[in-house]
Amino acid sequence: MTKKDVIEVTGRVTEVLPDSKLRIELENGHLVLGYLSGRMVKNRISVTAGDSVIVELTPYDLMRGRVTRRLNPEK
Repeated sequence: MTKKDVIEVTGRVTEVLPDSKLRIELENGHLVLGYLSGRMVKNRISVTAGDSVIVELTPYDLMRGRVTRRLNPEK
């Protein structure tokens, strides 16, 4: 699997679940289960409900994704 094989979409965190899992509503309305990428855990980037994030999905499982970035809040 290469970097080209992933699908990047934006979404909004609707719920923070135990064990660093997140329920994310994508911009097209689908709900996915997400987890933080290793770089976000290493740098202690916190994600709370209501944050906009970028999620990487694989074509094999479109119901789970990896959160790679938290977007800046809009003012």
